[in-house]
Amino acid sequence: MPQDKLRVAVIGAGRWSNTAHLPGFYRSPLCDLVCICDLDRDLAAARAESFEIPDIETDAERVLARDDIDVVDVVTRGDHQDLVFATLEAGKHCLVEKPVCHDYRDVLRAQEVAESRGLKTKVGLTFRYAPAVMYMFDLIREGFIGDPYIFNGYEQNSQWLDPDNPIDKRIHSTRPADEAPWGEDMSREGITVSSLEGYGAPTIDIGLECIGDDLERVVGVLSNMVPMRRRTNLDSNRERINIDDADMFMAEARGGALFSLQSSYVTVGSYPGIEARIFGSEGAIQTRLVEEFGVIQTIHAAKPDAVEFVPLDIPERYFPPGFREGDPWGTAFYGNLVHNFLEEILEGGSRNQGDFAQSARVQEIINAVALSHREKRWVSLPLGDVDSSFPSSPW
Repeated sequence: MPQDKLRVAVIGAGRWSNTAHLPGFYRSPLCDLVCICDLDRDLAAARAESFEIPDIETDAERVLARDDIDVVDVVTRGDHQDLVFATLEAGKHCLVEKPVCHDYRDVLRAQEVAESRGLKTKVGLTFRYAPAVMYMFDLIREGFIGDPYIFNGYEQNSQWLDPDNPIDKRIHSTRPADEAPWGEDMSREGITVSSLEGYGAPTIDIGLECIGDDLERVVGVLSNMVPMRRRTNLDSNRERINIDDADMFMAEARGGALFSLQSSYVTVGSYPGIEARIFGSEGAIQTRLVEEFGVIQTIHAAKPDAVEFVPLDIPERYFPPGFREGDPWGTAFYGNLVHNFLEEILEGGSRNQGDFAQSARVQEIINAVALSHREKRWVSLPLGDVDSSFPSSPW
């Protein structure tokens, strides 16, 4: 008999798990939350009480060894790569926060493991699941913009404009002993990738969907605008940390469309502060995912014979199960991501949007832009065997 509900374990009980992941699973009629795992048992217990989760674990290996779990959601701070491969090897469908891995080739390798085991994957490219963006995608598929000409993407917020806000957003009780230092190479070539990977990724993802094409070549620059910062919550003094807290790139798509993107977390504006603008032969659409005055998203469109952008109402069908007026953006957008993943698993077949293959596509562009910055040149895609390794922050 076909399975009608999936059994889910969530590894990681921090802020983003609490405001986005757990509400999504809790509200979906397609799953049961069976286990929450975190190194902080008290935090896990608090989440278990809030979301009626029966089991608590502090050891991820014990979670993966269970045979009563179908889906594992990795929402830990730090690198995700080891947990991702362990989840797939354990035969579980895997949802993971970005980045899956820092090198796009490793993301592709994870996708190959998943496919070889008949598993589905999903990456936390949250903003493709915003109701406004989902509506925009459907309008584009229906021909609203015609042939795509230009995509402009922006991700800006001011979370780290204050240099005393620790750049490592993990909450440490003791200093990590086995973690390699990052941001300590002060050369232009040695800058650590941060904003581009953590904040540019979902906007790149939206842009690729909007133009319906692959990028052919990119040129970009990474910049460090606020050089002196507190590293962690344990540090009282600022130190020199060379990370990209602002970056820009432009690109050409194979079909001729132009593509530009800016990401930053030292630009004043509401978090998440994503704007996506697509212009084509028959029309244009602008979507803003910016929480302002209680509104979390807007979409405007224009046609050649009426060039003024007019607001569009987002149809109710684009909102997730259990949506409540006043839900924060994380809950509203991630609810769609979670429900979509559960539907894809239960229906079988090949449908699997936002999977590791799509994440690898985005990560390859990030790697190419970093390479362009390092070598001060246009970089062609696909990268192939080009060494695009570049230091990245661990979260």
